[in-house]
Amino acid sequence: MTIADQKSSSDGKVWGFFKRPFRPSGNTTVTTSSTSSSHNAPQHSNGPQGDGSNPPATNSVSSVARSLLPTRRRLKLDPHNKLYFPCEPGKQVRSAIRIKNTSKSYVAFKFQTTAPKSCFMRPPGAILSPGESIIATVFKFVEVPENNEKLVDQKSRVKFKIMSLKVKGAMDYVPELFDELKDQVAIEQILRVVFLDPERSTPAMEKLKRQLADADAALEERKKPPEDTGPKIIGEGLVIDEWKERRERYLARQQVEGVDSA
Repeated sequence: MTIADQKSSSDGKVWGFFKRPFRPSGNTTVTTSSTSSSHNAPQHSNGPQGDGSNPPATNSVSSVARSLLPTRRRLKLDPHNKLYFPCEPGKQVRSAIRIKNTSKSYVAFKFQTTAPKSCFMRPPGAILSPGESIIATVFKFVEVPENNEKLVDQKSRVKFKIMSLKVKGAMDYVPELFDELKDQVAIEQILRVVFLDPERSTPAMEKLKRQLADADAALEERKKPPEDTGPKIIGEGLVIDEWKERRERYLARQQVEGVDSA
């Protein structure tokens, strides 16, 4: 056989192969049938069912997202996270902290401490209007340390906690508010106790003295009786003029009656 004949026979086989109909394999058939069955299957929506048995997924997602967000502070504290006390063992000492409402609503705050027997606050709580601030005084009895240990610059186990609660408006402060609305109470800050040497002039000690002086002045201001808001006489001598006018009318009437009787 010549080379030309071999070429022609091989070309015929190649062209014959391309002319054969394409037969899908068994795997392709299964895939096609499964695909068609999936197209024919009824479609189920991911939305909430009409009977309300399945709650919407968006609510759970939003609640999780809110829990991950940092708590928005309602109060600004000065000092921010510490309470400074002069170190005077065996005496009751004072500290001060300025609390300001930085929100746009009325906010109630409350103190708590891990040592209620040796510490107390004045005031223990209050309601602040938007932008209002107050200086609270904290009292603490400093125990005499054992083995003549120095309390200055040492960490104390006593801590204070300031909590806040959004209220509807101006009202009288009662501690029971935090029990009734405990789900809405936010922890603003946990304050650590730091003792200062009263004989050393440090910026923290000088600031404490200024805040204590401001707290004393604010306390004296609150002790003053409220101004009288009752009715006031607008015109000077108005009551006296009215009394004179009534007396003159009375005397004139007496004179007329005397003339008639005569």
